[in-house]
Amino acid sequence: MNNVNYMNECLSTDKILNAVVKIFQSKFSRSHVGRHLDIGSGAGTLVELIKKVSPQFTANCIDYTDELISDKTIPLDVVDLNFDKIPHSDNTFDFVTCTEVVEHLENYRLIIREAYRVAKPNGLAVFTTPNILNLNSRLRYLAFGFHTLFGPLRVNRAEAFSTGGHITPVSYFYLAHSLLEAGFTDVRISFDKRQTSAIPWLIIMLPFIKLFGELTKKRETKKKQYWI
Repeated sequence: MNNVNYMNECLSTDKILNAVVKIFQSKFSRSHVGRHLDIGSGAGTLVELIKKVSPQFTANCIDYTDELISDKTIPLDVVDLNFDKIPHSDNTFDFVTCTEVVEHLENYRLIIREAYRVAKPNGLAVFTTPNILNLNSRLRYLAFGFHTLFGPLRVNRAEAFSTGGHITPVSYFYLAHSLLEAGFTDVRISFDKRQTSAIPWLIIMLPFIKLFGELTKKRETKKKQYWI
């Protein structure tokens, strides 16, 4: 069984990475000997943070380019995450991370299946992505047609790793469904911070959210739709 934790949205990369480290520490001790695969590693910051809290973990990185990583001594494979498989054997890694990557991919389900394949039984995999279901994001979509951190896209965008490369908004339901379909069995959700700026809107809109939520759930249940 693979334990999976994933988190939704925060504007601060540091907070996201620190939250991932805390999840890591909840399962692995400082003296634990293991292997870490970071998918979409960027500058390699998360790998360095994990190494600090657990020096016995060895790291491998994957990204679409080798130009972003700071420490060139860390093993890195250049992979097209939309089409290519992870170049590692089954059941190899104790800890697999994919932070703020799935929203950049055309085919995020492939990388989730690959993460499951290379993770060891009873390993830990962490995926993070912007939380498009938070109230501020929903209101922005209502007014503008795009969720928070998403917007109109340029064709042939140069920086696929930037916010301008956000091409696939993935909600909780679809991410959880993808994880379960891939084979993960213990899927958990967590958040790196709460958006206090949405509280006034929540107070105003909560009765309507509950009312229409229940009506929609009853209607969809009659259609024999499945709810997680």
